[in-house]
Amino acid sequence: MIRKAVLPVAGWGTRFLPATKAMPKEMFPVIDKPVVQFIVEECLHAGVENIIFVTGRHKRPIEHHFDINTDLEKHLEQMGKHDLLNNIREFSRLTNPIYIRQKEQLGLGHAVLVAEPVVGDEPFIVALGDIIIDGEENIIKRMIEIYERFGKSVIAVFEVDRKMVSKYGIVSVKPIEEDIGLIEDLVEKPKEEEAPSNLAIVGRYLFTPRIFEKLKVTPVGKGGEIQLTDAIKLLLEDEAVYSIKLKANVYDTGSPLGYLTTLVNFALKRKDIKDEFIKFLEDVVSKHSQWINKA
Repeated sequence: MIRKAVLPVAGWGTRFLPATKAMPKEMFPVIDKPVVQFIVEECLHAGVENIIFVTGRHKRPIEHHFDINTDLEKHLEQMGKHDLLNNIREFSRLTNPIYIRQKEQLGLGHAVLVAEPVVGDEPFIVALGDIIIDGEENIIKRMIEIYERFGKSVIAVFEVDRKMVSKYGIVSVKPIEEDIGLIEDLVEKPKEEEAPSNLAIVGRYLFTPRIFEKLKVTPVGKGGEIQLTDAIKLLLEDEAVYSIKLKANVYDTGSPLGYLTTLVNFALKRKDIKDEFIKFLEDVVSKHSQWINKA
């Protein structure tokens, strides 16, 4: 049974400075919900309630968000805003947040390793705190099902344009079913001509506890960081690692353009603001059509 999920959220968010000097990028709102809440809800809907946040000293707003706020609940109750009240009550009480500090920024692999004392000797989820997956299927639930079949680690992947492979960790996969494969190799941010495929790692992992053994012996890479991809390559030497190919939209909110793209797409999905937002976009395009055509 998968009981725990690790969310590495200790990064500085330098691409969003100065905004991230005081506010974690994981707390940036997508309309009216912070990015990190999408990821936590994904875990909850898959039956994983113990959320281990690997944080830093500048991430206190995340802790406040997942705490129970009795003053706010009382205010909403007095104002008769019962829908909002039920929303925050249910969410705050379903989540069991656990916070652990990554005292040094030594890479994603190090962030996962920091969680070992809390995870213990059991399989667990790793979900990156700035990647929103929007689809009919809960990918974490699907990964758990694959783990229950094979008893091995599972990594979520999705297809990207080959011109974009240099931005991702790319996997070489041996297909065994329609959407399931055996990972044969991983390459971190390869050149287009050197990429073994166009299947990119999407920021959702299910690991057996053996990954901790590999992280402890993973050589320090560029920038003095321990890379999770390097540890997975070591894991492949000892046991099978499976892949699951997504059939969903992937939104990377970790860059300004990615964040803006996410906002627009989610606004277009909202029935309460969709029509007016479309009119706004049409007006923007009309006013700036000359500039757009030149671009």
